[in-house]
Amino acid sequence: MGWLIRGGRVLRPDGSLEELDLRIALERVIEIGVNLPVADSQVIDARDLIVLPGLVDPHVHLREPGQTEKETIETGTMAAAAGGFAHVCCMPNTSPVVDAKEIVETIIEKADSYGYAKVHPIAAITHGLRGETLTDFAALVAAGAVGFSDDGKGVQRADIMRQALLAAKDLDVPIVVHAEDETLSRDGHLHDGDVARELSIKGIPSEAEAVMIARDIVLCEATGGAVHFCHVSPKSAVRVIRDAIRAGISVTAEVTPHHLLLTEKEALRVGAWGKVNPPLRHESDRAACVEGLIDGTLSMVATDHAPHTAEEKARPIETSPFGFVGLEISFPLMYTTFVHSGLMSLGRLVDCMARIPAERFKIDAGTIEVGGFADLTLIDPHTFMRVDPETFLSKGRATPFAGRNLTGWPTLTIHRGRMVFTRTAREESNE
Repeated sequence: MGWLIRGGRVLRPDGSLEELDLRIALERVIEIGVNLPVADSQVIDARDLIVLPGLVDPHVHLREPGQTEKETIETGTMAAAAGGFAHVCCMPNTSPVVDAKEIVETIIEKADSYGYAKVHPIAAITHGLRGETLTDFAALVAAGAVGFSDDGKGVQRADIMRQALLAAKDLDVPIVVHAEDETLSRDGHLHDGDVARELSIKGIPSEAEAVMIARDIVLCEATGGAVHFCHVSPKSAVRVIRDAIRAGISVTAEVTPHHLLLTEKEALRVGAWGKVNPPLRHESDRAACVEGLIDGTLSMVATDHAPHTAEEKARPIETSPFGFVGLEISFPLMYTTFVHSGLMSLGRLVDCMARIPAERFKIDAGTIEVGGFADLTLIDPHTFMRVDPETFLSKGRATPFAGRNLTGWPTLTIHRGRMVFTRTAREESNE
């Protein structure tokens, strides 16, 4: 027996919404139409809901192997399902680092065994993230890696980055760049601006990110490789990425909800719950990121979901780790801010959060079509609900968005034809 999703407004590949029924069987969408007969299907009443393709997050930290006090593959993919995500790309800065094919295979097998969302590992560029010698790119891709990154540190040596771009080009996968010049950022905790000075905390200048992005664009053009830039934050970086795209260089870039919606001032309000790398920056940087999202320079939205223990995030800013969670609130944050307000169409947002990342990382996802995998999320565009970290399925609780009143929450997520998340009445009553 399969599912019949009845009466929802379905997002079509052209970006339009159409009231349709979807029939699901054997992991796939097998029929789309109006007033489809029930037959032997179990009915899901989707009236007043919008049916979207399962979302794709190009940047998450699942912390497993080795950091399971912060998150596990199970809890991380449960959080993904709660956020409407059917696919996530996980970063390699675990313990041990994802620099061997056996680790890639284990991550994929574990995620598949839980079945909440498909996990696509991004493997390490260099052994141990030390920035010295390349990993075996061919073996890692054969095991299931969809790209390569030394996320969390970044590749400091230009010669190593050049080698990486050439090796990845041969395999037709992107290099995923955490852009940070450590000679400029070392020992910094917040954006190098007024708030850091007010708190007497060492700052991280925008140049630490922008100069590495400029370097890697030059190397990308020279090698003919492909680069994807993570969590872009300063206006100078948006500008050089825009110029590179106009020049026809194979560059894509992501932006996070927090860099679109928040500034350095969050540190005064929430302390270490607002500490992230790259840091929340000046209002002019935030505005430039919004402009970059709207004009397509920053073509993907990524959560950079980075859970830590409550004890770690309760520390002072100087000793607390970078990062906070985002999988469960990313879509309603973006929907409320950009679609509900009229700044962006729903189709464009779903492009940024599903179709485009799926295309960049060669994932079979991002649209709803007959014959395609039944990866779907149903959202409620009418009900507002406040962000309550105590309801999170992730082990992480820290978010500077706690208390925000949002709409567009996923109410039901289907992955490969299985219902993997439904929102409870208790959560829905949290107004």
